[in-house]
Amino acid sequence: MAAWLGPLRRSQPHRPAHRRRGAEPMDNALHVRETGHMLKPGSSRERLAGTLKAAFAEGLLSEQTLSYRLGMLFGPRLIEPRRVIGDLALRTRRRPAGLASLASALQAMRGELEAIASRERPEPAPLVLALDWSGGQEDLLVGRGPACDIALSNLTVSRRHARLIFRDGTWIVNDLASKNGITVNGAQVGRCQLRPGDRLALGLQVLEID
Repeated sequence: MAAWLGPLRRSQPHRPAHRRRGAEPMDNALHVRETGHMLKPGSSRERLAGTLKAAFAEGLLSEQTLSYRLGMLFGPRLIEPRRVIGDLALRTRRRPAGLASLASALQAMRGELEAIASRERPEPAPLVLALDWSGGQEDLLVGRGPACDIALSNLTVSRRHARLIFRDGTWIVNDLASKNGITVNGAQVGRCQLRPGDRLALGLQVLEID
């Protein structure tokens, strides 16, 4: 019986422990994403393009201006939505009419007053970061330094703040010991997988992953 049990003991491998030791640490806490729904790459730019096309249909944009602003969306890697559709939001805003709309009018006025009061301490507007999900580029340096692949001007961003690495069909963000750290969807992380629709913050600068 002892001779029969011996081989069974020797046949138990310890491969799972070996794989854990070799795996790279990843911040995949559940609170990073509240839902398992995943947007497709390009969804943010398609949403902005839909706003431009609707404005063109209403006569707010000429064909030439529509073409120019679509180029602003699908050309550069960093897109500033306010430059693309910011004025259109003002043009399509309707004035409240009647007593029934008095409450909403007061609420809107309060929001405008709060915006004026906070101009002394403005936060940077979110930018859309258009990434290549085909694997054409596998390494991007993000920071305030001029040599960075993605250069940001916000002073809360370190000169070499983070690195984006493309691996196995997805992008991974890695904090490079930055001063103000990084968050993904509001959760502090050091290394985390990114998905389209995630909000990546480097310091106070927010990037919407697309």
